[in-house]
Amino acid sequence: MEPDDRLPPAWPSRLASLIAVAALALALVAGWRAGLFGPLPLLDPEAQPHVVAARGELAGDESSTIALFQAAAPAVANIRTTELRRNPWSRRVVESPQGQGSGFVWDQRGYVVTNFHVIRGASSAYVSFADSREFEARLVGSDPSADLAVLKIDGAGALPALPLGESDGLAVGQKVYAIGNPFGLDHTLTTGVISGLGREILGVAGNPIRGVIQTDAAINPGNSGGPLLDSAGRLIGVNTAIQSSTGHNGGIGFAVPVDTVNRIAPEIVRTGPPPRAAPCITMRDDQIAAAHRIGARVVSQVLARAPPARRGLHPPPGAADGRTYLGDVIVSVAGQRVRRQQGPLNALGGTPPGDQGGLVVLRDRTEVGLEGGLGHGGGAKT
Repeated sequence: MEPDDRLPPAWPSRLASLIAVAALALALVAGWRAGLFGPLPLLDPEAQPHVVAARGELAGDESSTIALFQAAAPAVANIRTTELRRNPWSRRVVESPQGQGSGFVWDQRGYVVTNFHVIRGASSAYVSFADSREFEARLVGSDPSADLAVLKIDGAGALPALPLGESDGLAVGQKVYAIGNPFGLDHTLTTGVISGLGREILGVAGNPIRGVIQTDAAINPGNSGGPLLDSAGRLIGVNTAIQSSTGHNGGIGFAVPVDTVNRIAPEIVRTGPPPRAAPCITMRDDQIAAAHRIGARVVSQVLARAPPARRGLHPPPGAADGRTYLGDVIVSVAGQRVRRQQGPLNALGGTPPGDQGGLVVLRDRTEVGLEGGLGHGGGAKT
């Protein structure tokens, strides 16, 4: 039998070499950390915290924003809703989270205003405040046509309510402040300006909501129902919707104007869900009307379903040469003088069905009265 002259495999010797090198490296690191080879060059045993620089006074606008938030935050509520669901395995009915939104104290008796879509379809609603107190709320009433609802809580004591402003005198460029609970982050403040006025959005009831305020203050899911404030801390709108392809803030948010809220909320508190008379007219844009130096009360369109008095309104006639003609200029509704674009819509929207008040319009420089039938006879509670 011939001797085997093949070489032994090399991997055992290579493995032994690797183990020896690793052991040497570990020993060197351990010795270095133990100080056997001198201190580490990147460390400084005498390192201390830096001296904090004095902040100085806050800028004027910072101080006013902080004061505005601190004054308004106690009146802003976080609203979470639940619904009853049947467990498919046990067949038991359980209360499950449905959604969340924002709201604000309407008055000290415990009435809270929010969006209708925040509480839509909920079986229960819970209202909590900045002091961590939470209360179960009862639904007083809602008006889906304006996307508004009023809740009532008991046992909270006297609650701070927001001071009311007016939306009829707002101007594009004014600073605004939104407080709400986006993504469940309670009492979040965002700032911006009024980007547009007199906008129209589609409400949850499928109807257009007119006279809406547009803002670039960040509004995200959870902000709905929260207040939009002016720089004096007054309520000027209720944050309601955004325009976005992603469902998150894209710089275009909308708020129901406070003049609408101040008309509908007391009505709900007094009588529950209000019967609503459809405005049945649309108004010409503020800028177009202002160019003619007559304010912003010009009728743009009269719908076919309008009651007799409103059907008597004259919208601007068309012209083949492209020139712009004015239609009727609304002066007053049921004795109430109107000034700007949304004045007539607010007044008409607040007219109960069957109200026999009248319209006064300026037509060819002459005031003309249109009497009777302001309300929409088909109005119904929603």
